[in-house]
This record gives sequence, C-alpha cells and structure tokens, in this order.
Amino acid sequence: MSMGVDSIAAMIDTTRNSAAVNSAASLKTSANGLSSESTEEELMTVCKDFASYFVEEVLKEVKENMTLNEDEEEDSSIGTLKDFHMDSAIELIADEIVDQSGSSFTQQLFEQMKRNYGITDSDGTE
Repeated sequence: MSMGVDSIAAMIDTTRNSAAVNSAASLKTSANGLSSESTEEELMTVCKDFASYFVEEVLKEVKENMTLNEDEEEDSSIGTLKDFHMDSAIELIADEIVDQSGSSFTQQLFEQMKRNYGITDSDGTE
C-alpha cells in the first residue's frame, strides 16, 4: 500500500484542523472550570493560555493575508505541509510574545476575571 503526497497532505490538514478545535475546546474547558474557589495561579494560567491563543489567531490571520498570492502558485500538498509547520511555529511565537510583552493584556484580563469570579488573594482580599 503506497501513500501519495496528496494523501499525506490530507492527513496533515485533518490533523491541523483537529488540533485547532482541540486547542479552543481545551481553553473553553479551562475557563469553564474556574470558580470562586479557584486559585490565582489557576486563573493566571487560563489568562495566559487565552492571551497566547488570541495572539496565535491574530498571527495566523496576518500570515494568511501576507501569503495569499503565494498560495496560488504552489502545489497544494506542499502548501499544506508548509502551513502545518508554520502553524507550529506561530504557536511557539505566540507563547513567546505573551511571555515577553503580553503581561499588560494578561494582567488586565486576570484582574477582570478575578473580579467576575470573586476570587480572593491568598490573604483573603479581592
């Protein structure tokens, strides 16, 4: 049984789509798991994950808009392979952006969610 490049590209495309859906579902599950009993660390983790996901989606849109004409000129199977690796790189870059310079956005999100869920500091204050 031989597998062609198009078959491999289709499998990668399916895997990439599943990963995106799973990432969003995981983030939603994490956020839904928050309550007034959640710790500040749990809340900050969810906020960082959301900020990273948000930046990742923005970067993917930028990449899509910048490479729109390039995609028409290349073989679709090669494009799928390139997109798969590019999405992985974008995910890593998004995490790094949030870690390096996204603290303001993450902190604002953290403070708002802390108020919304009524999560108190370790010393008992909100």
